[in-house]
Amino acid sequence: MITSQFTQDIILEDEMVLLRPLQATDVENLLDISINEPETWEYSLVRANGKENLENYIQLALKAKESKTEFPFIILDKNTGKYAGSTRFYDINIGFKTLQLGYTWYGKDFRGTGLNKHCKYLLLQYAFETLGMERVELRADNNNQRSIAAMKSIGCKVEGVLRSHMPTANSEVRRDSIVLSILKNEWFDAVKENLKSKL
Repeated sequence: MITSQFTQDIILEDEMVLLRPLQATDVENLLDISINEPETWEYSLVRANGKENLENYIQLALKAKESKTEFPFIILDKNTGKYAGSTRFYDINIGFKTLQLGYTWYGKDFRGTGLNKHCKYLLLQYAFETLGMERVELRADNNNQRSIAAMKSIGCKVEGVLRSHMPTANSEVRRDSIVLSILKNEWFDAVKENLKSKL
């Protein structure tokens, strides 16, 4: 459950990226990626390809925010002044001091630019140092090698694979989900400095 630490005012930024709360009006800011890059959601159950799907994607995210289980962000690339994608905290459990970080996607022009590392640094720093989380979990489709490599590169440790974990957009096939995580002591002992050195 989200506490007062999750408010409309959470803005995270450094010299390269700004993350601010996702809003319904952000359909227009993300529409170009939505229409022209449908492959972005190849591994997603909830897709945002096309205006109608993007509107639905954002509405679902905002409803989850209202129910205090998720906090979605829009990502601004400060170098280009363009909106690059979206990410969020979800499955937030303040009592257990755990949350998941995911629903992350970027337009193709922003992949491999270092933007993801900047975003992850800001989000992990907020999770561990402001919210006092003990564990941040990340998941991906076990076939999504690009996403898995990105998570490993920021210091996530693989915990295992949840077999036949969830449906996919293709209702005939079920997804195996790989589970990775970073613990609070790992963040302070090594992950923070290693990730910072890559920014």
